[in-house]
Amino acid sequence: MTYTHRPVLLAEAVSALIPVLDPTHTCTLVDGTFGRGGHSRALLEKLEAKDRLIAFDKDLEAIAEAQKISDTRFQIIHDSFAQMASHLPALSVDGVLLDLGISSPQIDDPARGFSFRHEGPLDMRMDTTRGMSAKDWLASAELTEIARVIKDYGEERFALQIAKAIVARREQGEPVGTTRELATLVASVVRTREAGQDPATRTFQAIRIHVNQELTDLENGLKAAMNCLKPNGILAVISFHSLEDRIVKQFMQGLSTVNVPRGIPLTEAQMPKPQAKLLGRIKPSSTEVAENPRARSAILRVMQKLTSSTPLPGAPS
Repeated sequence: MTYTHRPVLLAEAVSALIPVLDPTHTCTLVDGTFGRGGHSRALLEKLEAKDRLIAFDKDLEAIAEAQKISDTRFQIIHDSFAQMASHLPALSVDGVLLDLGISSPQIDDPARGFSFRHEGPLDMRMDTTRGMSAKDWLASAELTEIARVIKDYGEERFALQIAKAIVARREQGEPVGTTRELATLVASVVRTREAGQDPATRTFQAIRIHVNQELTDLENGLKAAMNCLKPNGILAVISFHSLEDRIVKQFMQGLSTVNVPRGIPLTEAQMPKPQAKLLGRIKPSSTEVAENPRARSAILRVMQKLTSSTPLPGAPS
């Protein structure tokens, strides 16, 4: 089947990166999350013949879609954006776009196991060639670990009860193996939930984040992007839930502010300079949300790097 994906904040994300394009030299942009290519294709329309667009994705179906683009300016790399510094030299990129989370085709394809709305194998891996599936993890993880993941990554107040139910079923010789089995099990424990929200929403989000190490990838990817960006380069990040957005917000704010302990005598010339400047926070318009409800929680944050500072520690290289 063919599953469609509507890129969120498309015009706004492209506009955020346009200022780095310069007709006097070759510009290199990075789309760290190709998905189904909506942002990449829109960016290619803005690039000149001399420019380059390098995209990353962990999902083999996304890689297959990217390989349909016959444009000499475009390159796709099968890897996480967290590893971009191992593929690109430091200070070599003019702009980076990260569109976090999960794409509509991943959600809508039952075989991927991301959605509680469709019966399918409980996989949830974005890269099906690596790592442990959700089914295998739930079949082997300790109760305390399952509870921690569901609580921390799903912000689920019934995390311990859900974990106990999963482990109890496993101990009865019937480990959870499909999306419907997990959703039904969670619904039997979570008796109250916000209006319009399925009881399994938070648990599925939490397990997906854990299986794909999404927050770790995000932390490493932000550092890698900062290290790859040239001075005056732009980083634009679209997040979809509070855990992601908190990491992005704190990262950008940390680089754009300088805290000097009170009482240290420094002249203006001696004062440390911020490494970045915040350029804006943008949410989808009411029109976009009406046309694409999956855009309702999206936030685009944009930052400009100011200096060729020393590499941030912790980024894969």
